[in-house]
Amino acid sequence: MHKIDIELIEMTLDVMKYVIGRVSATEHQIGKPKKAEELKEIVGETITDKGVGGEYAFNLWKDHLSKANVPVDHPRNLAFVPASPTRAAVMFDLITSASSIHGAYWMEGAGGIFCENEAMQWIVSLTGLPEGAFGVFTSGGTAANLSAIVTAREHWREKQEYKHEKGLIITSSGAHSSVKAMAKVADVDILLVESEERLEGEDLQKTIDNLTEHQRKCLFAVVATGGTTNAGIIDDLDGIANICKKENLWCHIDAAYGGGALAADSVRHLFNGIEKADSITIDPHKWMFSPYDCGAVIYKNPELAKRAHSQDGSYLDIFKDEGAHGFNPSDYQIQLTRRVRGLPLWFSLATHGTDRFKRAIERGIELAQIAGKMIEAHPDLELVREPSLSCVLFRRKGWQSEDYTEWTYENHRKGFALVTPTKWNNGERYEAISRFCFINPDTTQNDIRLILESME
Repeated sequence: MHKIDIELIEMTLDVMKYVIGRVSATEHQIGKPKKAEELKEIVGETITDKGVGGEYAFNLWKDHLSKANVPVDHPRNLAFVPASPTRAAVMFDLITSASSIHGAYWMEGAGGIFCENEAMQWIVSLTGLPEGAFGVFTSGGTAANLSAIVTAREHWREKQEYKHEKGLIITSSGAHSSVKAMAKVADVDILLVESEERLEGEDLQKTIDNLTEHQRKCLFAVVATGGTTNAGIIDDLDGIANICKKENLWCHIDAAYGGGALAADSVRHLFNGIEKADSITIDPHKWMFSPYDCGAVIYKNPELAKRAHSQDGSYLDIFKDEGAHGFNPSDYQIQLTRRVRGLPLWFSLATHGTDRFKRAIERGIELAQIAGKMIEAHPDLELVREPSLSCVLFRRKGWQSEDYTEWTYENHRKGFALVTPTKWNNGERYEAISRFCFINPDTTQNDIRLILESME
């Protein structure tokens, strides 16, 4: 399996041809979903005792399996938070895999980690955090949020009186689902401030003031959101950070989606206060045009993260030796084994420069504004709220939940677009609505028009 032969060389050429075609193509199919049973019937058994052969397996992928996916970079994929990795980043993702670098420790991956740190330094600079702040790349926002909260919890538990207490964090009901999920993993309680709009500092203060004595003792962190996934809403970051400082609480800001907008001059002021955070999550694989998977967690004081996450083991002792010293990403987040997932971002930044990134991010914000105006001009559509960052929430007059669902599936079956419904609290109840999230600067006004026309 590991020997070089003519078959391997031919397969390498076939793979490179496929990649070149994918990277250089100006149009892509959006893909049509199929059930597992359908795919099984088409491709048959692929994992066998003797193998089916590389050429056969590759043809199965090209002819059938690849066409059952929705590329995250399709200009009419406006669901969830899509992605739009640059071609430079995609190409260097190949180099990342081909280089076989273990990115946990400097001793093994100095060159790759150096590149990651160059990209990280730019991201950190966008936050305005004080000198000494730094971060590491993770698999995504969930891993980043978990790493930050574990750091906060362990810092809180350094005081003897909290050693055996179950911690409590506060966030808003609009926070990303991963915040609630990671609270379970970190074994901490979570209290939600009910709000579809942004979490205000005064509402946070009221919530803290109404805690029981034991709850207040166990409260150690607040999670604010820098751009909610559902609506692009940015919490009162400055007010929340000030309260956290007054109440001696860890302030974590989840900007997994919205963090890319820190580079956009038009909306940067909306993030005022982020520079006061103790930790921040940003996902470059969302709005910084990096391939999946690439998240990031940033700390005001990285040493606290190192105390929480650094692993000990007899076979790891060498990494503490003077001769192996360097920046070890595994010391600052929950993963030990890791690829140098920040490497494609570094190459893309080095290739294009940060100004190009800023313009592409601004385009996503502009597309949301364009879509908002088109919706307002349409007799059968109406905005639920003003567009925020690159998110647009809107309803089709007269539609019920099942109408949005069927419309989504119909467009998907046609291979035309992927736009999914969401829910919004209109003050009386949760209603089904539609949602755009613009990331890809190649999305056009005509793409938006065609999608809206499909609702008629």
